[in-house]
Amino acid sequence: MQFCDECGSLMHTEGDRWVCRSCANEERRDSQAEAAMSLQDGQQDDGAPAVADATQSTGETMQESCPADDCDGDRAYSQMMPKPGGSYEVRLFTCAECGRKWRES
Repeated sequence: MQFCDECGSLMHTEGDRWVCRSCANEERRDSQAEAAMSLQDGQQDDGAPAVADATQSTGETMQESCPADDCDGDRAYSQMMPKPGGSYEVRLFTCAECGRKWRES
């Protein structure tokens, strides 16, 4: 596996050259360097990293007013939920009084 020195993208082989499809940078292939590269068979798989369950709330409430018109609740449970694709997280609230759910805006 070779990464482009110009932009950092993964390079691809085309004959005797490494070619970057992002910035068109080209480098000559070095057979000795490629022979020293580790193959997947020789790598160790440590498994998937442990990930906390972000869908569970801690059971503690925080000061947050319920948006429901018919509820005067001012305490809510909160939890962080990852967005699809893992680009960022969103905070979800559940009113401790009426159970209404909403997200942080």
